[in-house]
Amino acid sequence: MVPTPHVLLEIIFRTALIYMVVLLGVRLSGKREVGQMTPFDLVVILVIANAVQNAMTGGDNSLVGGIIAASTLTAVNIAVGRWGSRIPLFRRLVASEPTLLLQDGKPITAHLDREGIDLEELEMAARQHGARALLVVTGE
Repeated sequence: MVPTPHVLLEIIFRTALIYMVVLLGVRLSGKREVGQMTPFDLVVILVIANAVQNAMTGGDNSLVGGIIAASTLTAVNIAVGRWGSRIPLFRRLVASEPTLLLQDGKPITAHLDREGIDLEELEMAARQHGARALLVVTGE
């Protein structure tokens, strides 16, 4: 059974809204890249995906409803990517500015704390980028 145009528009609206809410949640949770996600981060993303599925389709489990939701997610993602690079206000909302974590080879602990990165993670990332060691000053 093919959903009515009203139902299809509702799926598009719900899916776009859920996309923006999840994007905002991911944005607020920090700057970690996908390759730096912990198993906990992955579980949270999977649970969120499961939790929002019915919110996107409004309980419509039809093939057409799923295709509309997937197409809407793809279209919204493309739009966010394009607008995020062209509109400064939108870019600030969806993309974060880089945070300086090291200065003169020394970790900036306030920035590390704000970003939720511990010294061990920073050292590992530095080694992956060719740094042999960091200058760690204790007793600050």
